[in-house]
Amino acid sequence: MSPDDLPRPRRPRYKGTHPRRFEEKYKELAPDRHAGELEKVMARGHTPAGTHRSIMVAEILAVLEPMPGEVALDATLGYGGHAREILPQLLPGGHLFGVDVDPLELPRTEARLRELGFGEEAFTARRMNFAGLPRLKAEAGGFDLVLADLGVSSMQIDNPARGFTWKAEGPLDLRLNPQRGKSAADLLATLDEQTLADLLVENADEPHAATIARAIHGQSIRTTRDLAERVREALRPKRLEEADAKKALQRTFQALRIAVNDEFTVLDQFLSLLPGCMNPGGRVAILTFHSGEDRRVKKAFLQGLREGIYAEIAPEPLRASPEERRANPRSTSAKLRWARLPGK
Repeated sequence: MSPDDLPRPRRPRYKGTHPRRFEEKYKELAPDRHAGELEKVMARGHTPAGTHRSIMVAEILAVLEPMPGEVALDATLGYGGHAREILPQLLPGGHLFGVDVDPLELPRTEARLRELGFGEEAFTARRMNFAGLPRLKAEAGGFDLVLADLGVSSMQIDNPARGFTWKAEGPLDLRLNPQRGKSAADLLATLDEQTLADLLVENADEPHAATIARAIHGQSIRTTRDLAERVREALRPKRLEEADAKKALQRTFQALRIAVNDEFTVLDQFLSLLPGCMNPGGRVAILTFHSGEDRRVKKAFLQGLREGIYAEIAPEPLRASPEERRANPRSTSAKLRWARLPGK
């Protein structure tokens, strides 16, 4: 019997008119079986599920100016898109350290970069948070360039099991490291109404914070859908446009994610440790995605400039080009700030 005579495996069948599981829903999760699907999705201005489209790559490379022989730090490795572009410019002789707290995505990213030919002599991956920067500096001998992309990666947002999105049913988790700390559902159960309202304002500038806090305080909320339905119900009397209701949902999830991961405290710690981990003439670029992050970066850079820690900082944040915003809507809110230490 020839190979052509063998029965072909049947295409997987799913219950209902549409697949329900994340692993089944998106063809681009299996590019080996659906060649060209990633390109089709990206051409529509979307990010392929399970991947991440790095933002402002050209602008970041222009700011950091990586050169052969230098030592770099990608402090938020994520999917590894920025690292993939920086690494070739460090060779020969340079090295990039990539760190991330996500125990699920970090091994996948390391494997992707290894498959591209970046061996241990050029690239080191570490699962750690910013508190470990001084220890990493001792290993690296100091960094010539540092990048921090503070946005949550698309592969985290898109996977309902991580609980980052209101668009799909999943556990209300929101932890970057699901092995540590309280989930968002557990955190909600401990907050009083005023604290919750304050959290929505501080972490997301939510204009309807009091209304949302009143609606979800004291309720049994365990899933992303539970929370989304409560928020929509709370806002219904305000007769908001659908786009505004969606923004309120995004801000609510954002505020809880920041609280669950203690992101502002972690960022403040990173900003304070950063100058001491860099070499003379070192460059740093930080990509933020909402006002709370940007305010902290702006303040730290201004203070560092006044104290002589930095020789130069970005006078204004850089934004994604109109072309990039059209091609990747997730870049719309991004702001890039940079700073440079005094030279040798």
